[in-house]
Parts: sequence; structure tokens; C-alpha cells
Amino acid sequence: MRLNKIGNQRALYSRLLVSITLCVSLTFLVSTIIYYNYYIGVEKKQTFQSDLGNLTQTSREVVNMTDAAQSLSFQIYRNSTISKIVFYDKPDIYDVTAAMSELGNYLSSMPYIESIYVYNPKGGQLYVASSHGQNGVYTEKELVDTSILDILSHYQNYKAFTPIPRVYSNGAQENDQVRAYTFLCLDAIGWDRAINSAVIVNISAPWINKEIASPADSTSATYILDDQGAFRSSNSLKQQELTPEEAGFIEQRIKGREAGYFIAPFGGVNSLISYTAPDDLSWQYVRITPYEIITKQTNNIRNTTLLIAGLVLVAGIGLSWIMSRSLYLPMNRIVSEMHILETEKRDSMFMIRQNTLRDLILGLKPLQSMQQVEKLRQLGIHFTFNDDYRLILLRIDRYREFREARSSYLLASKFAIMNIASEICGQTYRVETVDMNDDGILVLLNIIDPVEYTDTGLIEALLRQIQQACSDYLKISLTLTYSHIDRNASQLHQLYQQVREASNHRLFYGHGCILNAQDICALESSTYHYPADKEKRLADALLSGKLTDAAEQFSAMIRETGAFPYQTAQLTVSRLSVTVREIVNTIQKRNRLQIDGVAELPSLDAIETIDELEEAFAALFHTLQEQLAGKKNTKQHDLICQINAKINEDYMKPHLSLNQIADELDMSPIYISRLYKQQTMNSIVDVILEVRMREVCALLENTDLPVTAIAERCGFTSSSYLHRMFKRSFGTTPTDYRRLKSVRTI
Repeated sequence: MRLNKIGNQRALYSRLLVSITLCVSLTFLVSTIIYYNYYIGVEKKQTFQSDLGNLTQTSREVVNMTDAAQSLSFQIYRNSTISKIVFYDKPDIYDVTAAMSELGNYLSSMPYIESIYVYNPKGGQLYVASSHGQNGVYTEKELVDTSILDILSHYQNYKAFTPIPRVYSNGAQENDQVRAYTFLCLDAIGWDRAINSAVIVNISAPWINKEIASPADSTSATYILDDQGAFRSSNSLKQQELTPEEAGFIEQRIKGREAGYFIAPFGGVNSLISYTAPDDLSWQYVRITPYEIITKQTNNIRNTTLLIAGLVLVAGIGLSWIMSRSLYLPMNRIVSEMHILETEKRDSMFMIRQNTLRDLILGLKPLQSMQQVEKLRQLGIHFTFNDDYRLILLRIDRYREFREARSSYLLASKFAIMNIASEICGQTYRVETVDMNDDGILVLLNIIDPVEYTDTGLIEALLRQIQQACSDYLKISLTLTYSHIDRNASQLHQLYQQVREASNHRLFYGHGCILNAQDICALESSTYHYPADKEKRLADALLSGKLTDAAEQFSAMIRETGAFPYQTAQLTVSRLSVTVREIVNTIQKRNRLQIDGVAELPSLDAIETIDELEEAFAALFHTLQEQLAGKKNTKQHDLICQINAKINEDYMKPHLSLNQIADELDMSPIYISRLYKQQTMNSIVDVILEVRMREVCALLENTDLPVTAIAERCGFTSSSYLHRMFKRSFGTTPTDYRRLKSVRTI
């Protein structure tokens, strides 16, 4: 209790420091979120107010410029000199010169005017005063600025003295594209509403844009929503191409509405969109600023605050850990040592209990006195051996592979199996578990329910639960064997021996089986007669090379021992092992096979199931079969080599034939002919002829011997026979073949 109290005090101080650190960090985090949202709102509002003031001032400047254009147009109409080119059909040259001089004076006195047009439709003339490009008197066809003619043709679509943003050509050699705001002042009095005269003033767009445009270092963009509903850039005056979403919010949220702002994507970038109310010209000015530019400074503050909060958190936790270790290091050492002592004591008690129970079960220290019972209780063993009890042996399947794979935590795995068995059985029985230091774990159960005397369903259901739990959680397969119910403590060792012996029948039932030891013990009343006839058939099959039949006979003899005690299977396997080994040695010596190449026969103690035993004997039979097949192939290869050597040595002898070779080898001509054909895909007769023809060709090419002599030297009975065979093989006669080779050599 004191140890726990000391540990709890230390944990309390650590938790206190960590809690304070977390509170500070959380305060930073919450305040950052609140201030961030507040400052974002403030920045949006400030940006809107700045944009609104700038755009409103711009609107006033444009309206003032409109008033100036209107005043100029009225002055031109009232000017007596200029009125002559306005109203006369055919003014003389002096009147035109004077009027153009007056227009030039107006143009010079007002630097923001790009050009002035005076249009007299009666004379079909346009009088142009411009500082760049066309300047003078032009007909409609001669005029480069064709867009003004289109405006005059549809003047009804435009309001008087309302700026018309446009880009036109002035006919200059360089920079002929002019961006301007065009103001119309026209006389269209009459029943047909035709234009009688018109004064057009083009004010330079860059001059007005110096008031409209965004600051040079700004990433904002300013646009004009004119009275025609066109959304134009204030710099280029060109109508912008809008996406359906952008056109939608301009139509629904900006056009005709009071000044305001909102956040929306524009050009693929989330932006703050500020706009003015319609002015006297029914124009609205819109400024679009990327949202990240507005929130950049606030984001930096937020990130810095979050970084500070993170550093405070890390520093606080680190300080808590350092303070905890520095203040309570001696106490920590004491606590650790106490824990080690408690663990060692617990492990020691566990080992003592295990050793005591194991000695009782193995009969090394039988339970004979009350003092031993009291000692068991002192060790925490409350199992009552004088009451009804039964034993359950849990054997780990494939234990050899299991031990190699889990050698580092073998004991931990066994301990886990013991815990699972105790948890499952502890709900119904009083349980003790013992590690038997091999592949077995013994479970001792005190019987409480009297139903178990006649019904084994409950115990088998519990055993299946144990199997399933070990398979699911530990990936371990178990074979379980349970004994009958007993209450005699002195019979504990004999009962364990009985269960152990019965568990060996896993050989026949396979891994994961559940065995009733009482049923297995009942097999001892059966009498076994060794099947000598089957053993003889096994031996005959081995000696005759029928290894598949031999394996089947072996399997049948072993499997029929499953209806008898385990010692019967041991004796049968032992005798068969000796018999099979002797026969295998005989076959190896008879066929001169390699004796060390055959696998050793396993003992029954080294295997767990009959399938493993059959696989071991099948491997032995397979190795023997491979050696016999290899020996057979070697003999056939040697025979082919002998035949080829005989042909190469005696091809010049006329009597060389299949029968002569068979006689020399003391074999049947039919056998060697078939074997040679199978191995080489050629007949012996064809090979003899091929060797002879190869030699004939060499003599024809390299010597001057007559064909008759060559025929005798190569084993042909006559030159005519040689001619016939040669022509059949090469399609020509020996003489022609020699002549052809001689010509090629020359």
C-alpha cells in the first residue's frame, strides 16, 4: 500500500505539471481561433472600405469627365467657325481650314482628349482632329475607325453623353490601337430620327484609368460593369470572359445593388469582391482581391501563435518529465527495485507450485499425509485430490516446429494456454494447470456437477472452446485427451499415465482431435495378429519395382493397428521398418545403387500423425524409384554410345548391319533397334549409311581415288550400289559431285 501511495504521489505531481501545460496550450489555441476569426472579419471590412472609397472617388472622376465632354460638345456646336462644317453641305476650303484649326486648339488645350470627330452626314464627311494617326477630312470609306460608324448607325442603343468604352484603330504606323471612352453629342431631330450632325469626343482611357486602376504593387484587379451589362477590365476595356458561376453572382449579387462585398472564387482563386452602387451613369465599379493576400498577415500571426502553443506544450511536457525525474529519482529507484522483488517472488512462487504439482503427477512425491496437503494450501494450491476429479492433457500439435519457431517465447505461449484453460474451465470447475516440460499441459478439474458422471457433452464442449480460443488468439493447434472421473489421490500418477498413453492415438485421429482416455484403454482387450501375408506382398512389390503398390500395402498395415493399443502400432512400425530397410538394401546392392542416397526411416516417437509416417516412407520409396530410374537411363545411354562407337569403327566393313551389331552385344535386334530409335530418333541402318556417305564426300573432295575404290573403302559392296545410294541422298552422282566441288575450289 505504501509503495502504491509513493507511486501515486509522483504520478500526481507529473499529472499536475502536464495539466497546467495543456491548459496553457489550449488557451493559446482557443484564443488563436477567436482572434483569427475576428481579425479576418476586420481585415475584410477594412479592405472593402478602402476599395469602396477608391472606387467611389473613381466614379466621381468619371462623372466629372462626362460633364467636361458634354461641355466641350456644346462649345463645338456653338462655335460659329466649326458650325459651318457641321451644318453646311459643302463648306469651302477656307471654312474647313478654320474649323480644323479650332478643333486642333480644343485638342491641344485638353491633354486628356484623344481625338474629336465632327460628322456631317449630308456632305458624307468626317472631320477628325487627332494627335496620332488619321487627322483631317475623310469619307466614311476612308475612315480607319470603322467602329464609330457602327455606333452612329445604332445610336439609339446608347445614352447621350454616357461613356462608351472601346478599342479602335487610329491609322498610326505604331500603336494604332487606341483605348478610349467615347462620348456622343448628336442632332437627330426629325420624324425619321436620322442623324443630322454629330460631335464625338474620345477621351483617353489611360488618362481616366490612372484614377481607376489598382495600386501598382497590388494584386487586385478593377472592373467596370457598364450600363449595357458588359463586365470590362478597367485596363484593357475588353469584355471579360466569365464562367457560368462568375456570371451568375455578378448578375444576382452585384448588378443594380447597393455597395457591398462577399467572398467567392474568381478566375479559380478565392477572392474578396468589393463593388459600388450604380452611379449617375448607371456604372458600377468592382475590385477583386485574392483572399490569401488579405489574410496573409493574419495567417502569419495565427501560425506564429500555434507554433508558440506547440513549443509551450513540448517544453512543458519535457519540463514535467525532467522535474519528475530530478525530484523523485531516488523514489523511482526504490519503486523499481520493489517491483522487481515482487515479480521475482511471484515468479518463484509460480515455479514452486508448478514443480510441486508436477512431482505429484509424475509420482515422484505422492500425496500421503495431511502435512503435504497443508503445504499445498500454503502454496496457493486449493485443489482437492480426495474429491472427484479428472485430468485433461493438452498436447501442442507440431511441437517440434512450434518450439523452433517460438523458442524465445515458448514459456510465454504455454503460460497463455494455461490462462485460457483456467479462464474457460474456471467458471464450472476448480482448476489447476501444470506445464509438463514437454509438449503437454495438464489441467486438473474438481468435479462439481454430478451430471458429468454419465454425460461427457459438457467437458467436450469446454475442450472445444479451449481449442478454438488457442487457435484464434495464439494460432496454436491442440490435441486434447480427458480421463474418467476418479477420487483416489494415490491413483493420480496412474491416471496421468493412462491419459498420456491415450493421447498417443493422435497418430490415427490427427491433429486437433479430442480423445476419451477410457475409450482408448478399452482397446487393450483386442488381440492383434501380425499380417505376415501383407508383409510378404509388401516385400514382393518392393523387389519387383512396384513402389506404389508397396506404399499402399505399408499404409494399410499401419492404419489397421488403430483399433489396438498404441504398443501394437509401435511394434508393427518397428518390424516393418526393419523389413523395408533390408529389402531396400538388397535392391541397392543388386542394382549397384548409392546406399547413402536413401532417407532414414523415422521412429514413431518423432512423428505425431500417421500422415507424417506415410510421407516419410513415401519419401524413401520415391528416392529408391529415382535411383532405379537413373540407373536405367545410364544403362541405356551406355548402350547407345557402344552402338555409335561400333558404327564409327566398322563402317568400312560391308557386312556391318543391325543383326551383326546385335550379335556382338548379345541382345535382340528388335530391342536395340527400338531403343536406339527412341533415344536418337534415327534408325541404326540410317546412321550407318550417314557415316558412310560422310566419308564418301570427304574422299571425293580431298582425293583423286576412283569411285570404285571409294566404294570399297567405305563399305559399299559395289560402285553401282554407291551410285544409287549417293544419288538418293544428295540428288547427284559421285562424279558430278566431285566436278562441282572442283569448280567451286577453282
